[in-house]
Amino acid sequence: MQVIEKPGEGLSRSYDVRVPAGELGAMLEARIAEITPTLRLKGFRPGKVPAAHVRRIYGKSLMGEVVEKTLSDTSRQVLDDHKLRIASQPDLKPRSDMAKVIAGGEDLAYELEVEVMPDFDPIDVASLKLTRPVYDPTEAEVDEALAELVAQNRTYEARKGKTAKAEPGDQVVIDFIGRIGGEVFEGGAADDVQVVLGAGQFLPGFEEQLVGAAAGGEVTVATAFPDDYAVERLRGKSAEFEVKVKEVRAPKAAKADDALAERVGMADLKALRSALRGNLEGEYRGASRFKVKRALLDALDSAHDIALPARMVEAEFQSIWNQVEADKAKGVESPEDEGKSEETLRAEYRKIAERRVRLGLVLAEIGRRAEVTVSDQELTDGMRQEAMRYGEQAQQIFDLLRQNPAAQTQIRAPLYEEKVVDLILARATVADKAVSKEELLRDDELPEGFGGPATKSAKPKTARAKTVPRRAATAGAEDAEARPAKTAKKTAKPTAKPASA
Repeated sequence: MQVIEKPGEGLSRSYDVRVPAGELGAMLEARIAEITPTLRLKGFRPGKVPAAHVRRIYGKSLMGEVVEKTLSDTSRQVLDDHKLRIASQPDLKPRSDMAKVIAGGEDLAYELEVEVMPDFDPIDVASLKLTRPVYDPTEAEVDEALAELVAQNRTYEARKGKTAKAEPGDQVVIDFIGRIGGEVFEGGAADDVQVVLGAGQFLPGFEEQLVGAAAGGEVTVATAFPDDYAVERLRGKSAEFEVKVKEVRAPKAAKADDALAERVGMADLKALRSALRGNLEGEYRGASRFKVKRALLDALDSAHDIALPARMVEAEFQSIWNQVEADKAKGVESPEDEGKSEETLRAEYRKIAERRVRLGLVLAEIGRRAEVTVSDQELTDGMRQEAMRYGEQAQQIFDLLRQNPAAQTQIRAPLYEEKVVDLILARATVADKAVSKEELLRDDELPEGFGGPATKSAKPKTARAKTVPRRAATAGAEDAEARPAKTAKKTAKPTAKPASA
């Protein structure tokens, strides 16, 4: 193999690689000798097929294998010999006529282009001075959380009297049939549905029209599906529902006592209050970490002016821009983007891409030098946590993740990042500062250089910059049950268990 390094610019490296036809021929002969003992061809005893006959029948396909393996092996050898830490997948550009190469009449020649990681010394993280805003929940907040839990655990009992009518806050048990244009539509009927009047669980106006209904009565409810309803074919459509009221139930307030605590899995009321406080503390710790991590990322970003791999930046930008365009096509647009030209938006989002890549490189280099790794157990725990988001499909998703290296890479990356952030925060000087709840939870301003109003939210990496629209969780929306509920998404009840559970 002959390798000639060509002049490159910045982080680009280029090499001309040539493998003589004679070497390829020798590798072909070795491959023929390797497979001949295993061949079973008509007219020949096992293992006695002449090499010339094998070459005549399989020579072209075997040479194709040899060339493909040679491209892979030689390109890897070039990278290893030159000790390159690549930033993106190498680009191989053939220079020879591949048909002639496979026929054995021409050398294999190609150009290998690759971008390398920048070589730089990261800042000494021990020199960083950061402020971490902190806030402790008050007893009033614990009381409020307890009151909310009490409200969520209220029970309902049938109103007495044959003429008892439903009032706001009551629960009614209903059967309904929905029609659009006089025709019953798929998913528009259900029996024994429990509706709390005023809870806002169903279509606009649906619950209000049931106020005053009595058990055994029938009500025709006229309403319309919102323009952003989960099921596209129903969006904006007017509908009528024939509703039969089977029972009217009045709310019966729960009490904040040991019995309530036991119903939610706590030993007693004291333990329940402690768990609620733990939940609040966990929430505020998360917000506090977000703030100090944001300050850390800002400090790292401003402290490093390094060359960025162009392909890496372009890939990051395209990922962001594709999401922006996809959301825009659905009518979703960030308020920060309204009224701006595409040129301006592209420039702003490219700055975000550059910041993400720069921070990614800096964190990776700090972690590499500190020998930070994500263990197999940590990766398994991360996959299990991701799978748990899918409810009943958790085990199936977990099994799929274990078999998908690309998905594991996506899970490993944020785990690695968090470990590097923990490392830096442990070595830096971090001073806690007591702040109000409002200040802790307030959005940060954008870093300098992003342009536009200073009030735009900036959340780089795991905390996205510029409020980059997230991928909408709309998969399967067409199959969502088309009942008159406002949304197909279920509301999760707050847990009374500690945040660490």
